Amino acid sequence: MEAKPRQPFDPLAAVREAEASHCDLFLAGTVFQDIIFTGLKKAPEPGTEVWSDGMGTCPGGVANQAIAATRLGLRTSLAAAFGDDGYGDYNWKILESQEHVDLSRSRRVPGWHSPVTVSMSINHDRSMVTHGHPAPVTNSELIGEPPTALAAVADLGEEMEPWMLAAKDAGTKLFGDVGWDPSGQWSERRLQQLEHFHAFMPNQLEAMAFTGKNDPWSALYALADRVPVAVVTLGAQGAMAVDSETGEEEWVPSLPVTAYDPTGAGDCFSAAFILGSLAGWRLGDRLRFANLCASLAVQQVGGSLAAPGWGDIADWWQRAHSRPERQSSQWLRRFTFLEEIISDVPQTAQRRATATIAHLSDA
Repeated sequence: MEAKPRQPFDPLAAVREAEASHCDLFLAGTVFQDIIFTGLKKAPEPGTEVWSDGMGTCPGGVANQAIAATRLGLRTSLAAAFGDDGYGDYNWKILESQEHVDLSRSRRVPGWHSPVTVSMSINHDRSMVTHGHPAPVTNSELIGEPPTALAAVADLGEEMEPWMLAAKDAGTKLFGDVGWDPSGQWSERRLQQLEHFHAFMPNQLEAMAFTGKNDPWSALYALADRVPVAVVTLGAQGAMAVDSETGEEEWVPSLPVTAYDPTGAGDCFSAAFILGSLAGWRLGDRLRFANLCASLAVQQVGGSLAAPGWGDIADWWQRAHSRPERQSSQWLRRFTFLEEIISDVPQTAQRRATATIAHLSDA
């Protein structure tokens, strides 16, 4: 089944060079089959059964950022291994046919079981259970020579993978990502790799664990000594960042919303922040836009497929300005930088799927 036609909106049209890059954002990593349960009042106990209010299925893992980025208008390319099982079929189809992510550097692997994560949303937070086996092919083997790209997201490991160094040498800005370290070691060697990165975007627990600091502000400053742009996300308290290249330092609170499903919110934040960085926005505006996109995502069920498109952002803008008493709101004044951008967004710009299991995104 073909995806419905949509009218794309290009937020980088004004800043693209005459000879554009092959893609705006390049990603490599693991795609999971996410099964998400929402509205749980408590975690299941041994020997009991708990019913959830909502449930959805969607591509997860690195697919969260890939889908969030493409819905914001970034031309996104993904290198990942896909199993040849039903999960792999589903995830490949959603990413390529529905979300229009370039999978030319991805590969189907015969006999490999797609990794699966069950995410349970309990009391506005989430817990996860994951099953999977290491991919039989490395990212660098999949990628070969990386595509020309404005930016790439790379995992902060003990060593830089060959494709990361090749991308950096070609002029691609590397944005650092990191997952939780179950060993608790938080190796100093990993932090040393930040010399190769343009930005690093951990959450507050990861930032404090990496730096050995006991508060997120101290952790942010420690990271800012190592990387040009340091960002620390604070969950319901928003996000803060230091841009050493521009001399900016900002803390921006989250929007006051009820989080229904936080799955993938951090990836949505990262994709929006990268967009703002490529567009040359001020640091505070980058953080505000990233917070906005994350807040729109957590109000819907579904991880990657809850990521907003420009149609959703334009809808939010119209709702926010529909009441006269809100037009002088301090919250809205913080988003005045979007006014000129929103005026260029077509009515038929992409909107997210109405349900996680939907075959097609709304257009």
